[in-house]
Amino acid sequence: MRLQNSFIAATGVGEKTERKLWRQGVTHWDDFEADLLGPKTGANVRAFIDDARDRLDAGDAGFFADSLPSGSLWRAYGNFADDACFFDIETTGLDSARHDVTTVSLHRGGDTRTYVKGEDLTADALREEFEASSMLVSFNGKRFDQPFLEDCFDLDVSVPHLDLLYTCKQLGLSGGLKSVERAVGIDRDDEDVDGREAVRLWHRYDRQGDDAALDRLVRYNREDAENLQTLLDHVHERLRADVFEAHLPG
Repeated sequence: MRLQNSFIAATGVGEKTERKLWRQGVTHWDDFEADLLGPKTGANVRAFIDDARDRLDAGDAGFFADSLPSGSLWRAYGNFADDACFFDIETTGLDSARHDVTTVSLHRGGDTRTYVKGEDLTADALREEFEASSMLVSFNGKRFDQPFLEDCFDLDVSVPHLDLLYTCKQLGLSGGLKSVERAVGIDRDDEDVDGREAVRLWHRYDRQGDDAALDRLVRYNREDAENLQTLLDHVHERLRADVFEAHLPG
């Protein structure tokens, strides 16, 4: 599903009205005629489409993040997938006031980059990565990863953020990232590493100079970020079928 299939961001349009348009064969902005709806709502949709075309041409994902209802940012993924940044962090604990970020992995455009504390993990590096991204994708990152980075590196992250924790719940997929991955058939190379083990691996590297421990931590962190794309591709297809295709004519 792409943004051009969506009308719900227009003022006065809810799910019922959008589905009515789809059932009538109005499945793209190009298909819309204002007289299909009441005068006021029709004018609102026409104004939205005109504005949205310009914002889409400008690559302004923030416009759609602000316009779409809560929980609907997944609709923008098809339009901004090339520059979407799938990211995950590892830390020494849960409190950003007392604990440190150890690694940050970012997967964008088919490439994955991992920044490591004490080497290349800096505020400037993260700022550049986020500014180069159309949207951020995480799992529980709105509550944990993003605020943790903002606190520890004095960042103000304004890039639209799609948190798959909540998107997955729309499909009845709950629990942590690993359990959700298993539910949709995503495999991992190293099933024995989890958040607690990631902390231990960092301490073995930081305190004992164990490079093998760091290598394993980095692989785990990178796999977290890369699996987010696989998960979003899966979730996007299921939501497209449930939300859009199920209401098409015929």
